[in-house]
Amino acid sequence: MPRLRLKRYLITGLLTFLPLWVTFLVFKFVFGLLANMGAPLVSGFIALLNLWAPQTAAKLDESWMTNSIALVLTLIALYLIGFFANWVIGQRLLHAFDTLLQRIPLVQTIYGGTKKLTTVLQSKPSGLQRVVLVDFPRKGMKVVGFVTRTMMEEGTGREMAAVYIPTTPNPTGGYLEVVPLDELTPTDWTMDQAMAFIISGGAVAPDTLPASPSTLHANINEDRD
Repeated sequence: MPRLRLKRYLITGLLTFLPLWVTFLVFKFVFGLLANMGAPLVSGFIALLNLWAPQTAAKLDESWMTNSIALVLTLIALYLIGFFANWVIGQRLLHAFDTLLQRIPLVQTIYGGTKKLTTVLQSKPSGLQRVVLVDFPRKGMKVVGFVTRTMMEEGTGREMAAVYIPTTPNPTGGYLEVVPLDELTPTDWTMDQAMAFIISGGAVAPDTLPASPSTLHANINEDRD
């Protein structure tokens, strides 16, 4: 009896702690990424401050203090960029900056591709649901994917879809697959719902899933027979 109680309490504690741990890992990744963006600026400021106020610089040169300041500076910078981008003059300057980067071959490939992906995921698709289910890594297993564009296959004339498949719990990494359009299972999920489903490992999910076209056709044929 004590052993069963100990096992039950350990499992309960693990299940209680797991959501907090996953949330911590996701925020740690995001905040760490943002802090690393502002870290060089903070390091330069501390080095300059060391010439005039060594004691203050020594206090600021601690790891947690440097990361906190870098995170705050990055968030302020992102807010200012977003605020500035909403102005007409800001949009013109950003367009000029994009044009400049497009003239640099390697930079244009990375920057242009990333910007197109973020733009596509933010916009609503025309005539095609953005969030779909895909058979991956084999038929019968489903993953959530985001349709980024459609193409025509030469020779067959089939319509193909480029589908980005993010990983759990970090959706910034994933796979890219080109799938026939008729093999995709459309959903009525929004981007927010899909991201919550991926980050939570499936814990935050709707009660039902849409059936794949092949399953629907099989059920219809069985009903006819």
